[in-house]
Amino acid sequence: MTPPPARPRPSRKRDSLSRLTADEDAWVATASPDGVPTMVPLSFLWVADTLLMATRATNPTAVNIARTGHAVISLGSTRDVVLIEAGAEVLTRAEVPEAEREAFTAKLGWSPPSPVWCYLRFRPRSLRAWRENELSTRLLMENGTWLV
Repeated sequence: MTPPPARPRPSRKRDSLSRLTADEDAWVATASPDGVPTMVPLSFLWVADTLLMATRATNPTAVNIARTGHAVISLGSTRDVVLIEAGAEVLTRAEVPEAEREAFTAKLGWSPPSPVWCYLRFRPRSLRAWRENELSTRLLMENGTWLV
């Protein structure tokens, strides 16, 4: 089967933003300072050009982010993927604006219980999006700036 023609990069940006707005779950990969990897699925809200997620404060993902400030996030399937490298931080409930907490709850149908849970904020540094034959032009964001 012949793959469909490659989408223009502006279309891929639009599709990526649509996925960030509509999707609910993503894979989040982190590593400890000594290189032990962890990858978990987490629900998210796209707000103010960041991804907002929540997990238990003691989970390896939160612990790794607190120590390294870095994560890789993947949306979609292996044949239609958005891959984000992001700076990351751990936030308490009080550090997240109330409007964002309410939007998180409205979209995902649950509110992280305090104080056992924390929020995670991811600021994309790079974003790549591709389907089967779009590998050569997949970079859409670099150093936190859209290239298209």
